[in-house]
Amino acid sequence: MSGLAEFAAVTLDCPEPPALAAFYAALTGGEITYDTPEMAAVKLPNGVDLYFQGVPGHRAPTWPEGDRPQQFHLDLYVDDLDKAETRVAELGGGRMEFQPGKDRWRVLADPAGHPFCACLRDG
Repeated sequence: MSGLAEFAAVTLDCPEPPALAAFYAALTGGEITYDTPEMAAVKLPNGVDLYFQGVPGHRAPTWPEGDRPQQFHLDLYVDDLDKAETRVAELGGGRMEFQPGKDRWRVLADPAGHPFCACLRDG
């Protein structure tokens, strides 16, 4: 390793950490590894950790612009965009109105309102 630091996890602010952890665990096939009202964690199948931190008064980002523009987003590979969108809706998420990806990716949102991209897997 030549760098000073090693990537550990991504932490998302949200109103209800256990609910958001359950959403991402179900969506990705990950495992909830920590679960309290203030903080939760999911170990994704590829070994990456997603953490969810409770923030009182959390307000979802607006996308693609607005008072609270997104600071970053997650990209998730899927084999079928329609199936991914349907599953996200079943889990309490949704589809964002603005869709710049045409037929290569779809901008969806988790139940806390964080935008993320469902991207077609290459090959």
